[in-house]
Amino acid sequence: MSNTFTMVGGEGPNSYQQHSKYQGALLEAAKEKINEAISTKLDIDLTPSLVNIADFGCSTGPNTFAAVQTIVDAVENKYQKDIEFQVFFNDSSNNDFNTLFNTLPPSRRYFATGVPGSFFGRVLPKNSFHVGVSSYSLHFVSKIPKGIKDRNSPVWNKDIHCTGFSKKVANLYRDQYKIDVGSFLNARAQELVSGGLLLLLGSCLPNGVLMSETVNGMMIDFIGSSLDEMAKQGLIDQEKLDTFKLPIYLAHADELKGIIEENKCFTTELFESIRHAKGEYPLDPEYLMLTFKVTVGGTVASQFGQDVMEKTFELVKEKTQEMLPQIAKAKPGMQYLIVLRKN
Repeated sequence: MSNTFTMVGGEGPNSYQQHSKYQGALLEAAKEKINEAISTKLDIDLTPSLVNIADFGCSTGPNTFAAVQTIVDAVENKYQKDIEFQVFFNDSSNNDFNTLFNTLPPSRRYFATGVPGSFFGRVLPKNSFHVGVSSYSLHFVSKIPKGIKDRNSPVWNKDIHCTGFSKKVANLYRDQYKIDVGSFLNARAQELVSGGLLLLLGSCLPNGVLMSETVNGMMIDFIGSSLDEMAKQGLIDQEKLDTFKLPIYLAHADELKGIIEENKCFTTELFESIRHAKGEYPLDPEYLMLTFKVTVGGTVASQFGQDVMEKTFELVKEKTQEMLPQIAKAKPGMQYLIVLRKN
């Protein structure tokens, strides 16, 4: 995956660390199911008494720390013995690892290691981790499908993401997504020990729902239309904007299930829809704007500059305010917990 797509680092008011409660809420909602899965499905050799945990796509915290602690507690509860834990925090090489390590919980009961590199390939030795987790990371693709960025191509995508309206564009994104998820699973199958588990949390689309019918799709559409206004004002180059596409694809639930089944590296122990206690997103323009600014803003800034990014998200906030009635009628997305056991 392009190193330009990372969450906004640091600990400031516009950082991912300060505005990732939505992602953290999914973990909290899935906690009981994770505990149950580890209690009943994890079957590892604890000789020696060392358990390695890996978070693929860890970002800067605090959600990764909560995920790791949930796993540590569940493993200790299952085996009822003195265990040492090693945690591998993986993300792309320009992730803000400084913030990650500066904010490690002081009372943690594990050793911490940073592992930079794309999780679409191997990042750990064979048979080296016992429980893995990846949260809100598997909606990325490693590259934009060929032709989609070329205005002269018959499959040029005028939008900055896969809305779902063009079947040809959606099929190209889906094909790339299938390749990338397959690569992710192949790599994890080599790194995971026998009897270990891989936990996947994130967003997908309910079958039959278009990306643009959801809050996620609407907000990214607002970003795209705001960038269009920046181009009309001459603040960014139109040709450059025409080639700007986000490496994001939200699969439909059946698509994701099918990819995992076809891969054949894992048995699906659980594939369940998880609901946040307070729903998906509050209808608050400031909250919505900041949520997407900390995830997409870094990419916009890397392409068009920090000043354009700030002005773009000012427009996004205005559009969000104007379109609140439409957002309120958006179709819900699907948040999932998937538990995989290595075949």
